[in-house]
Amino acid sequence: MAIILALAGSNSSASVNFKLVKHTTSLIEEHEIQLIDMSKYPFPMFSENEERQSGYSNSLVELKNDIQKADALILSVNEHNSNPSAYFKNVLDWLSRLERKFLANTKILLMSASPGGRGGIGALGVVEGMLPRFGGEMVSTFSLPSFHQNFDEKDGILDESLKTEHQKALHSLLDNLK
Repeated sequence: MAIILALAGSNSSASVNFKLVKHTTSLIEEHEIQLIDMSKYPFPMFSENEERQSGYSNSLVELKNDIQKADALILSVNEHNSNPSAYFKNVLDWLSRLERKFLANTKILLMSASPGGRGGIGALGVVEGMLPRFGGEMVSTFSLPSFHQNFDEKDGILDESLKTEHQKALHSLLDNLK
């Protein structure tokens, strides 16, 4: 049984990406899931001055430890102006200062969702290029466009082709854990 850490790169309490992550983890059996709500993790903006003055918060160290205990990561990133949110980039900055290869030996299913028709693919592409630098192994990706038309909290992904694509991405990750 593998340990899978699941989170969204958003600090919004109404995050569509966190809803996608929760749905994705609900489809997994026979693995231990740790679901983290990042809206409960406030981090100051990274700066070398802040790092020197305050060091690393307990929340940051705990998050890094949770990531390093996991065999896999399910991550869905939000998008602001075709890039990952400043919040998520800030989290990566802090984690990489704490330990550069904080994702070493971690298999990753990277997703994005947005209310718009592009599905957060700008942020998805940026983050897909970043995570291997921290030691992560990109296994699969998935983008969910037009979230409010294509997703229902009770029924999950409504569009059949998107549902199939999502299942393929998830199964790719799970098959890599065997």
